[in-house]
Amino acid sequence: MKRLSGIVLSGLLLGACSKEEPPPEPVRPVLFVEVKPQAEESLGRFAGNIAARYESTLGFRVSGRIAQRSVDVGAQVKKGDMLAVLDPTDQQNQVRSTQGDLARVEAQLINSQANARRQQELFDRGVGAQAALDVAVTDLKTTQSSYDQAKAALQQAKDQLSYSELRTDHDAVVTEWKVEAGQVVSAGEQVVTLARPDIKEAVIDLPAQLADQLPKDVVFKVASQLEPDINTTATVRELEPQAESTTRTRRARLTLADTPPSFRLGTAISVTLSSAIEPRIQLPDTALQEVDGKTQIWVIDQQNQTVSPRPANVVSRASGSVVLAGGVKGGDLVVTAGVNSLKPGQKVKVDKESPR
Repeated sequence: MKRLSGIVLSGLLLGACSKEEPPPEPVRPVLFVEVKPQAEESLGRFAGNIAARYESTLGFRVSGRIAQRSVDVGAQVKKGDMLAVLDPTDQQNQVRSTQGDLARVEAQLINSQANARRQQELFDRGVGAQAALDVAVTDLKTTQSSYDQAKAALQQAKDQLSYSELRTDHDAVVTEWKVEAGQVVSAGEQVVTLARPDIKEAVIDLPAQLADQLPKDVVFKVASQLEPDINTTATVRELEPQAESTTRTRRARLTLADTPPSFRLGTAISVTLSSAIEPRIQLPDTALQEVDGKTQIWVIDQQNQTVSPRPANVVSRASGSVVLAGGVKGGDLVVTAGVNSLKPGQKVKVDKESPR
């Protein structure tokens, strides 16, 4: 009897061993991305620079040889500062010549005035002829006109002398010299370019096709290339109507919302264009899995560290990425690698976020 009981007990033990639970599924490490809905579309990034909104090119009002350039490119000048000087010899000689003409005519005027008084006195006493008085008065008027003309010529000569000095009429920065000392220039020829530093703007060149199709709500973000953290927004002030023939670009001038101190004239900038769109979800194309003709993605349950499939409605595809309509929301974690070896409810180990 005891032997039989031992046999039965041994059988029960062997049966218990044959019904051991299978080993648990291994925990798979996965790469993932956090869902971040995009509410704007990037239209591109372009290089440009900070420029003055107002520039002026000055020249001498008289011809001559440049004797001196008083400032260099980059110099800041105040209103009335000297920029350049012509050799004033010709203008000085003209002043002396007109001064001599004025002195000669002035002497003639004094003599005509005295003669007219004498003829008037003789006529008043009845011993002078009317004809002589008329001649004296006419001569006086002619001489007076000559005097006025000589006086005006002297003033003009003095003005011409003052025009041999080129001065700025506003505070500015010298951005370009078009001539050198010793060069002969004609009246009105461009000599120097000045920029007003008080009002600045961003200048970029846009492809003609993009410039023709800019959305009304386009946003320009302007950042310093050396210090990207320093940035501001801008709006289009002026867009050239025609594209440049060789580059097929149109120059755009942007009014800055703010002008950081580091945005000096000539500062290299980067301008990013974007426009508002309906919120959409963009994921790497490696997150997609095709099962029985249907597309799905795997979403991580952050609390239980498990994965579950969800249907994916693909709106569009681009190189290396897809755009989905629904299925996930902001903050969800989506697996981006090894999706074909996952099972519903499988434990996963979240290693790190996959780069977009």
